[in-house]
Amino acid sequence: MSGARRGILEPTVFALVGIAILIGLGVWQLDRKTWKENLIAAMTERLARAPADLPPRDRWATLDPQREEFARVGFPAEFLPGQEALVYSPGSAFRPDVKGPGYFVFAPARLAGGSLVIVNRGFVPLDRKDPATRIDRMNGSVDIVGILRWPETRGLFTPADDTKDNVWYLRDIDAIAAAKHWQNVAPFYVEQESPVPPGGLPRPGKLVVNLPDNHLQYAITWFGLALALAAVYLVWLTRRLRRQY
Repeated sequence: MSGARRGILEPTVFALVGIAILIGLGVWQLDRKTWKENLIAAMTERLARAPADLPPRDRWATLDPQREEFARVGFPAEFLPGQEALVYSPGSAFRPDVKGPGYFVFAPARLAGGSLVIVNRGFVPLDRKDPATRIDRMNGSVDIVGILRWPETRGLFTPADDTKDNVWYLRDIDAIAAAKHWQNVAPFYVEQESPVPPGGLPRPGKLVVNLPDNHLQYAITWFGLALALAAVYLVWLTRRLRRQY
């Protein structure tokens, strides 16, 4: 192969590979857009339903989070007195009423059969971390209405939990239950909507679908970069051929 041809072939290969990668990223973003739109539609539909009964214990192992998460449920249960875990939050995308940092109070609630369901009872600001600063007289059986959720997965940048200070940085109910020695715990937890405790804290609330959907913009960006790269390559190739011939 002559040097002239090699001088055109190598840039051509790099340009075609680059264009293919950029187009692939654009198509991937369009797929993500479809996935996000379906997720938003499913969440909106489930959150609008009337509360259903809590799934019975014999179904817990076969529940599919893809189908069940964000479903509204209602059930009677009794909170274990003096038991809670504080999950730090800088703010909440699903709770527009939560404007600043604080803690979500996770507590075990005992069902009639003896099993436990961990309930996110609601939000408390930083200065109400101590249970002694809150009025909470929710004793005995309580009719809880809330949203089914599944545990989060720890990421590379998730801080380590401070179990000595009872502060957690991830909604990992398995880890919380193990540290607290809570037994017979459901594989999901419930985001409490109601009732509101007499003192107002922890403050439960309804979840709002607020997921960003910028995938079309990202796709246009990737396709635009692919077009720009193709244009730059064609200009370069035209000038190179003119010099040779």
